[in-house]
Amino acid sequence: MSARWTTLVDAPTLAAALGDPGIRIVDCRFALAAAGASDGVGEAAWREAHVPGAVYAHLERDLSGPKGPGLGRHPWPDADALAATLSRLGIAPGTQVVAYDDSDGAFAARLWRLLRSVGHEAAAVLDGGWAAWNALGLPVETDAPFIAPEPTVTLTFDEARLLRTADALQRHLDAGGLLLDARAGARFRGEVEPLDPRAGHVPGARNRPYADNLRDGRFKPAASLAQEFDSLLAGHPPAEVAVMCGSGVTACHHLLAMAHAGRDGALLYAPSWSGWVDDPAREVAVGG
Repeated sequence: MSARWTTLVDAPTLAAALGDPGIRIVDCRFALAAAGASDGVGEAAWREAHVPGAVYAHLERDLSGPKGPGLGRHPWPDADALAATLSRLGIAPGTQVVAYDDSDGAFAARLWRLLRSVGHEAAAVLDGGWAAWNALGLPVETDAPFIAPEPTVTLTFDEARLLRTADALQRHLDAGGLLLDARAGARFRGEVEPLDPRAGHVPGARNRPYADNLRDGRFKPAASLAQEFDSLLAGHPPAEVAVMCGSGVTACHHLLAMAHAGRDGALLYAPSWSGWVDDPAREVAVGG
């Protein structure tokens, strides 16, 4: 099927399409505070209740790769591993995917970006997520759906829009590229650091917390986002912009917001802050 939704879809529209065999809904709920191999908070929530037909994708098991030096807390997965995950979730090349979570779209946007990175255009995030679905009293279910695996296909990431190492990011900056950091302002300024060994930001980065993409729990209108990003980018086209966060997850929220605003094309620095500070020799900046 052709791509029906490529950035966002609202709850009533998705509800009207429930039961469509060409749509795969993916629950991406996760709790960073409980992160680790034994984390089951998001999956437990999915088992308790989920959007009808939704399968579950775990941030660390399904949407991240093995940890290694400089790769950050949530490494970008291997293409073959992602292909196996999509097969298990019942996602074929033509499947319309809709991801959701209960964290303002932060984890759902990671799946969206993974799919877009391998050329899967029919991917969207449920605007407002689980909260918006429940606020309308839409149906939920508790049974895990039976999903027949799809044939595994060969996937290739668009490496032109992916910065995998700190050295690659430094080359981007040295060439005059822009860097946006999606972390909260206090973390960017180095006032607090709850997760990583060093506080601060990559020298030269600009801060736009991913929460700035939202209004009342949903993405701002495309025109508003376009105006805000145009002001922030200050003449840089999206292809000259890289985005980062703490571990390559909430940065994807910016990529989704920019695509929704018609400003698609930015790069992801996948290791993000946790990868940058893995090398104690890397320079860091503090303050605004």
